[in-house]
Parts: sequence; C-alpha cells; structure tokens
Amino acid sequence: MMNILVLSKRQYTNKDLVDDRYGRLREIPLALAEAGHTVYGICLSYRIRQEGLWEDGRNHAKVTWHLLNADKLLPVGSSNYWKKIEMIGESFHPDIVWACSDAPHAIFGHLVAKKLKSLLIIDLYDNFESFGLTRLPGMTTAFRRALRKARGITCVSKPLAKYVRDTSGCLCPIEVIENAVPENTFYPMEQTICRRELKLPVNGIFIGTTGAISKSRGIEALFKAFEILAQERPDVHLVLAGARGRGLSLPNHPRIHYLGLLPAERVSLVLSALDIAVICNRKSLFGEYCFPQKFYESVACGVPVVAAATASMLELLQDYPQNLYEPENPESLASALRCQMKNPCPWQGNVPTWNMMGKKLADFFHKCLLETAGEGK
Repeated sequence: MMNILVLSKRQYTNKDLVDDRYGRLREIPLALAEAGHTVYGICLSYRIRQEGLWEDGRNHAKVTWHLLNADKLLPVGSSNYWKKIEMIGESFHPDIVWACSDAPHAIFGHLVAKKLKSLLIIDLYDNFESFGLTRLPGMTTAFRRALRKARGITCVSKPLAKYVRDTSGCLCPIEVIENAVPENTFYPMEQTICRRELKLPVNGIFIGTTGAISKSRGIEALFKAFEILAQERPDVHLVLAGARGRGLSLPNHPRIHYLGLLPAERVSLVLSALDIAVICNRKSLFGEYCFPQKFYESVACGVPVVAAATASMLELLQDYPQNLYEPENPESLASALRCQMKNPCPWQGNVPTWNMMGKKLADFFHKCLLETAGEGK
C-alpha cells in the first residue's frame, strides 16, 4: 500500500471540493483510500474560507485534508503552506505527490516532491494552458518545465495526453484517467416523476444541458437551435441547469426553463427528466481537450446525448456520428436534435465509476514507482 499526498485547489468546475463534495479531485482520493492506501491532501483556496483539518470519509475509509487559504503561500508565519509540507513530510513520508487542479499546483508539486523526496505525478483534468492563470508571465514555461520533471502524468482525455506530449517535451509515462460517475448516484429514473419534482410540464420533448452555461462553451448555439426547433414544434422545451456565465442573457421564451445552480445530488433528476441531453463546446484550447463529466452522467441516466464534435467527443462517439454537431453551428445542432427526436440513439458503452478510475490510477502509481526503482539499480 502507498502513502499519497494530493495537492489541489479548493474551487474548480464551479464547485467547492469541501462544501459541495463533488468531482474528480474529491472522488479519486476517496477511491484510493477505500482501496487501502493512506491519503493526505493540501487543499488551497483562492478565496477566503475557514482553514483547518477536514476528514472526508466513506465506507470506513478517509482522506485527511489540510485546508489553507492562498495567503499561506507567503513565506511567513508558523502555519504557512511550506511549513505544513515539512510537517507532513516528517510524519507521513509520501511515496507519491499527485499534483492536481491547475498550472500553479503542478509547479508546487515539483517543489514539494523534491523537498519530500517523493515521486511526482501531475494530473490534468483540463488543458490548464487554457486557464486564465497561465496568462501570467512565465507561468506556461514553468508549467511545462514541471511536466518535464514529473515521473508520470495523468490526463483526462487522449487528445489532451497527445497535446501534453507534443508541447511539453515530457518523456515520462502518461495515463488517461477519464472523468467518471459516483456509484449509485446516476441511473435512469421515471421521467414523469422527475419532471414533477422539478416543477416542469409533464408532457413534451425536453432537451437540455447541465453544467456551465457560458459563452466560452458555445451555449448560444443551443439557444439558437432551440429557437429553430420551437418554431417547428410546439412541444419542444429547453431545460438549463448550472452556473450562468457573466454577461450572458438567457432568451425570453415560455418553454425555456432555467433551474439555476443545483446541488450535485439533484443533477440526476434533471438528466432523467430529459429526452435528449446536449453537451455544448467550442473548438478552443479548452474545448478540444476536455472530457465533459456530463457525458457519462447523462449516459448513466439512460439519456441520448448530442455533443459538440470536439476532439474527445469525436473519438468517443466515432460510431455515433448522428449524435455529433459542428461546434457553434445552430443549424447543425438543430439537425442532430431532430435526428434524436425521430430515432433516439443512446451511447451503449460502459460508464466508468470513480472507484474504477481510482484503481486505474493506483496501478499507474505502482508502475511509476517500479520504473523509478528499476532506474536506481
């Protein structure tokens, strides 16, 4: 069994790791702990939040998180980030430092792993070079240097893994660890019951999306595609659930239903209420390399998915061309939606769980440790 130290920011994908207990950077460390590994984490908030220890537990396993605010990065005070690293190193001796969540944490990861004499594995749940922080002078250069120093890299999609290999010059192993779903959370539910629970009309054809409702994701193509379909059919409705981007105005239409930002446990209700789930995206440094978590959540709920034909979706849906649309093209999206209304075609692959991804990650950690040990002989 391994000792694993996770480095992560606290707020990501419009969620808070502690308050919302949601997503990759909460679920995979828990899966590792459930498999018998000892997992500690340092969770850095870029906003002012309560600090201290937080134990996140499930099924008699736990992950111990040290919660710190970003001002603790400054080299002053008895409780700063770097003194916390020293304390963990003295008492915990991690075999692996898994540095996650953004470019600064990859850079911190290199420094921490070197200080603790641990193996550095960097995780990319998105293309961090598309994040605003990489606009800071020198950030991309330092990030790519950290990738070259890593002894392993985990990426959310195959296109991202290829991009990292091509742009960073790294020579270490790269493993694809996709996003997944929690067990016993996303599953098909009776559509009528879900619509009533959400106070939606019971009858009609419901298309919709959950997650970020933002211009950066090409959401306006969905608005225009709905307007096209709404003129053709009086029974088509559009459901939106998620954080609305700044400066984005929702169309004023009686058959558009905005549910706001919902707790994670209610997302499955929304998806099960739909006839077709839509995943919007753009061909951009972000969109081409991300793996939308909503894809597997929708599939697990038994809902057909229409997705923008970005690199990761093109690969996953290569046998389902009718489920793809040209990014930011409302006519293409409307056409794909008509196709699914006429002949629904749910994706038939296996939906991975976070526990499955945790096992895959642990196997990769073992591989990297063995390779490093072999180099030392």
